[in-house]
Amino acid sequence: MGMKKREGGLVFSTEQGRMCPECRNPVADCTCGQPERPSGDGVVRVSRETKGRKGKGVTLITGIPMDDKELKAYAKVLKAKCGTGGTVKDGVVEIQGDQRDILVPLLQQKGWTVKKSGG
Repeated sequence: MGMKKREGGLVFSTEQGRMCPECRNPVADCTCGQPERPSGDGVVRVSRETKGRKGKGVTLITGIPMDDKELKAYAKVLKAKCGTGGTVKDGVVEIQGDQRDILVPLLQQKGWTVKKSGG
């Protein structure tokens, strides 16, 4: 019985399971192909902005600790709760109108530190 020689591929570590060969993080925490986003200070900020939007305000939510895929799904839930539209741009959730009074309690339910900021 001869031993087969392993060719390249993923590295296995008993402690963390499968490892990414590129960034050497566990596969679940792989940062390859994801845009680097500053992790911030752990505070989710809810602000209102009207600049460049023809006077129509939007509520911006920054600092949500989720990756892009999770964030898009969560933004969909928030938009439904507010009964309005919105989008996700560069890790920032934009929801149409001033929805801060609705959003702050929803975000706090997730166990995050939430602060209202800006206008």
